[in-house]
Amino acid sequence: MFESLQSRLSDVFGKLTRRGALSEADVQAALREVRVALLEADVALPVVKDFVERVRDKAVGQEVLRSVTPGQQVVKIVNDELVEMLGGAGAQGDSGTGLDLAATPPVPVMLVGLQGSGKTTSCGKIAVRLKDRERKKVLMASLDVRRPAAQQQLAVLGQQAGVATLPIVPGEPPVAIARRAMTTGALEGYDVVLLDTAGRLAIDEALMAEVAEVREAVKPRETLLVADAMTGQDAVNVAQAFNERVGVTGIVLTRVDGDARGGAALSMRAVTGRPIKLLGVGEKLDALEAFHPDRVASRILGMGDIVSLVERAAETIEAEEAEKLARKLEKGKFDLDDMAQQLRQLTKMGGLSQLMNLLPGTPKIQQQMKNAKIDDKMVKRQIAIISSMTAQERRHPEVIKASRRQRIAAGSGTSVPEVNKLLKQFADASKMMKRVQKLGKKGLARAGLPGLGGPGGGMGGGGMGGGLPPGFGKRR
Repeated sequence: MFESLQSRLSDVFGKLTRRGALSEADVQAALREVRVALLEADVALPVVKDFVERVRDKAVGQEVLRSVTPGQQVVKIVNDELVEMLGGAGAQGDSGTGLDLAATPPVPVMLVGLQGSGKTTSCGKIAVRLKDRERKKVLMASLDVRRPAAQQQLAVLGQQAGVATLPIVPGEPPVAIARRAMTTGALEGYDVVLLDTAGRLAIDEALMAEVAEVREAVKPRETLLVADAMTGQDAVNVAQAFNERVGVTGIVLTRVDGDARGGAALSMRAVTGRPIKLLGVGEKLDALEAFHPDRVASRILGMGDIVSLVERAAETIEAEEAEKLARKLEKGKFDLDDMAQQLRQLTKMGGLSQLMNLLPGTPKIQQQMKNAKIDDKMVKRQIAIISSMTAQERRHPEVIKASRRQRIAAGSGTSVPEVNKLLKQFADASKMMKRVQKLGKKGLARAGLPGLGGPGGGMGGGGMGGGLPPGFGKRR
């Protein structure tokens, strides 16, 4: 989401940090560029003015300009102010979801927002997160009686997620549905009741009155505004309107994985005073992340988000499989089944594009990937190629001659050059494994996993972020 803003700010701060000393004029010029970058990212003008003034007050002081590394000091000040704008360091709720659920069960959580902002899908995502991470028993109820099949949509999501939904009673008004949901939740021992309210194409009095009536009936512990990150500054107006009429306690931003400029995320908390709690980062029901202001600020400034990367790896990597693979690598054994396993692991963690956003200093590497036409589709094609091989071919790739390569290409819907390139990458990885065997466990730790080809593991030589892996994007 913050790609363009990150690129602009990286250029600005790159000029600052390359200089040995800074004058007040240097800082003022850099802040003018920061101001333009924020405005281009759709950040609200009052927010930009306040932000730049706060940074200026701290950055032009003598202790900064006369420090050993003044450029780095300015970057730190900008980072600290970004964190504060986004909610402050350590801004998390009582649960791992960022939600305040410290109340007598069933805890009512109401979702509000405009039509098309992703409320129903977000309701399903939150339910999955509460069920899987917090071990909560969740009941979902749709209060949207206006949009055709809205209640049926939530029921289908409930089936997919393995989460209970309130039975549909035709003709029942929203307030009655909300009360019945709370009664059912109390009688059947649910921990959380998620109430998916109706939306409109624009804010109107009828929508606000209906949501306010539901709020008075159930007294929700959390009232979450679901907003589309791609709506730009208009999302701030929506947040203000709902906050004034309904009393929003938190914000859920959807479509964060799109090409939104990020202004909504930077503006909504600053304008409304309400924290962003969750981010929708994809279409799948598990594509929801807790919002950490300090981590998002690091991503914006190109410092990456290694903590989130490690957390995502810990969630998706199976310890037993990892240990089994490590034992094989210690012995210098590595076959195409192992390579396919690593490629699948990469897709589970969100694919190349999402992982690159979490790595420090990645804009240049991302540009390299684009130039080399490296994307998640390529990873899927590589998995398809390996899947088209027989068990013997995966264990003994040396038997794959010309006729077999033609068969594998036809079976995977790819071309023979693509099959050749994959086998070349595998050959490079196998050579590295032999070197690792000689180096022992310490060598294995230094070399990393070879699933994406070449020394240094999945993201290039010398560890993650060190460049493109050998074999990627090259014509063989």
